[in-house]
Amino acid sequence: MKLSEITSYLESIAPLAYQESYDNSGLLVGDPNMEVSKAIVSLDCIEDVVDEAIREGANLIISHHPIVFSGLKRFTGSNYIEKVVMKAIKNDIALYAIHTNLDNVRHGVSGKIAERLGLENVQVLEPKTGLLSKLQTFVPHDKAGEVRDALFAAGAGHIGNYSECSFNSEGYGTFMGNDQSNAYIGEKNVLHTEPETKVEVILPTRLTSKILKALFLAHPYEEVAYELIRIENTHQEVGSGVIGEFPKELSEGDFLQLLKTGLQTKVVRHTQTLGKTIKKVALCGGSGSFLLKNALQAGADAFVTADYKYHQFFDAEGKILIADVGHYESEQFTMDLLLGKIQKKFPTFAICLTKCNTNPVFYSI
Repeated sequence: MKLSEITSYLESIAPLAYQESYDNSGLLVGDPNMEVSKAIVSLDCIEDVVDEAIREGANLIISHHPIVFSGLKRFTGSNYIEKVVMKAIKNDIALYAIHTNLDNVRHGVSGKIAERLGLENVQVLEPKTGLLSKLQTFVPHDKAGEVRDALFAAGAGHIGNYSECSFNSEGYGTFMGNDQSNAYIGEKNVLHTEPETKVEVILPTRLTSKILKALFLAHPYEEVAYELIRIENTHQEVGSGVIGEFPKELSEGDFLQLLKTGLQTKVVRHTQTLGKTIKKVALCGGSGSFLLKNALQAGADAFVTADYKYHQFFDAEGKILIADVGHYESEQFTMDLLLGKIQKKFPTFAICLTKCNTNPVFYSI
């Protein structure tokens, strides 16, 4: 299939608009129109993975971490980044990264950790703002249902666990078309008053063009009256980290052991145990220390993440158990997440997990 078919699907799961400003997710190397025969999924795109792709006849590597974060001014092979990019280009291997945009969806990286640990009632820990807009439009009464349905089908009207959400109020619209008008109702150069329904829906701002196109196609008027308003409501499905609950409380010892077995890690760095049970747990794959305040505000008994520095452990202040499971360890199951989704969408496409261990951190026990 074409590379663009796979990347479009990945971006429907984790839209590029959801990545952080510092990130570089998306297609890094490759022609969207190229034919892809086989893909390898990896957490990191290092030279060993490119060599593996060459051996396996794969011409696409899908990684969580982008190999390129900032601009490259020269390609001389002077560092591992340049070497990877040069070798990929030379061997016609496309590189695609799905990083913080996958971190920021509820069923993404952190959601996968929650699944591994058996947490229930999982919600986004720090929902993002600035991702939603409100659309208001004015429709003749008898066409309001058709217009609403078109907006819903295009992706508008979702609020949390609810779909097809709208608010409708009735009033009267007035208009007078000129000689060039081609009105749906009314006569040229005659003031017309029409009973109308004001339809209001919330939509993801990233889908604005798609939803407006649906509005214009479904609306009977030659000139569609509408308003778009950016709103600061939180997007409950998009944001950093997640929080959930165990079906039954665990002792701190059992909880720490569950982290080791469930996340397949040999070492868990943690704050002093508090003699409390663990029921509600906040999680963030990768570096998540910035979410400690959210975990505390949400009443979490424990906070699981990675890359905690020495002095940051003091921030627990005896209120919460902080557990650092390691960066690679917290994100390694992202590969299984991506593999499963792609196989379900494209069941006949050849795709596999890398056999390379890309973790740069080793432990001597």
